[in-house]
Amino acid sequence: MLNSPLEIDRAEWNALLALQADATPFMRHEYLAAMHESASASPKTGWTARFVTLRAGGKNNQTGKRELMGACPLYLKDHSYGEYVFDHAWANAYHQHGVPYYPKALVAPPFTPVPGARLLARDDASRVTLAAALIAWCTDTGLSSLHLLFASDADVAACSAAGMMLRHNVQFHWTNQRPGYGDFELFLASLSQEKRKKIRQERRKVEQAGVTFRWSLGNDIHARDWDFFYRCYERTYYEHGNAPYLSRDFFHRMARAMAQNWLLFVAEREGKPIATSLIAVNDPGTGASDAKVAYGRYWGALERVDCLHFEACYYQPLQWCITHGYQRFEGGAQGEHKMARALLPVKTTSTHWLAHPGFAEAVQNFLQREGTGMANYMEELQQRNPFRAGPTA
Repeated sequence: MLNSPLEIDRAEWNALLALQADATPFMRHEYLAAMHESASASPKTGWTARFVTLRAGGKNNQTGKRELMGACPLYLKDHSYGEYVFDHAWANAYHQHGVPYYPKALVAPPFTPVPGARLLARDDASRVTLAAALIAWCTDTGLSSLHLLFASDADVAACSAAGMMLRHNVQFHWTNQRPGYGDFELFLASLSQEKRKKIRQERRKVEQAGVTFRWSLGNDIHARDWDFFYRCYERTYYEHGNAPYLSRDFFHRMARAMAQNWLLFVAEREGKPIATSLIAVNDPGTGASDAKVAYGRYWGALERVDCLHFEACYYQPLQWCITHGYQRFEGGAQGEHKMARALLPVKTTSTHWLAHPGFAEAVQNFLQREGTGMANYMEELQQRNPFRAGPTA
């Protein structure tokens, strides 16, 4: 058990991540280290790091070190913010019965509701061992619970084997129909007339307002654009009555250490920037999957323009994905409105362990009822498919 990602060799961690079928940029050592070093995820903000490693018994003949068989980021949380899998009702129930719910243990990259590998492991047996070790540590430490969020299928299997409960939710993802749409107009042609008309109307409103867009990728994103992005990002949070989760220093570190994973769209009017959206992109070919995936992450605006949010956060990124041959665009947490923009519902899964037997039984009963409701909800969403004749795999 380690107190910081900085105590783990970066190359060793990233090499293990690259073996995972569902690797994302948000589990890279650089990303987690930036969260830590920028104090965005720190004890002061309610995220106390306790990184976990699992090593082989013998030393590697070449490196002289015991081989890293498994690892995961673990945080002690004294609140439930920045997680996007909501357990406030569970915490309230504990409080009402005089039982402490916090601190709890969380396995996930902070503030990042992106599905992917959480338990990094060289094989399934190591992954199961890692899951069991997490529960044993939480038991020994006297924590109320363990939560692994937006897990991969391999993680779910390992956590199920370790006795954890499953909870399902829904996100909305866009898929570039194979062999690819070719251009945005071909994509629009695949939609129902109603949805196609709506998207064209929304884009026309932005165009008629005199707004144009430019994009920059990686090292082509200038420091002034990063600064402008943060102004927009910060303002959007404050307009909703909250301080931003991520500090400016975090994005400084992203620009230095993971520039290749960021795509920035800037909206301009009369030569003046007025809004921006920041999209993450993966490193295709560097992991077990060669899929090219983009992730909707952050946005903000200094001026109000009708439909600007849809253009900046959906239409510009989708157009870019089509042009550059990206297979998938993940729209982030929640948002039925994304279906009208051709992002379809996808089931996500988190896993949970509660130490208190009575509460564990109550939560298990709740999850069974919630799971039935979620299945019905997914079926209802599928019936509202925006495509003319359903997208092909």
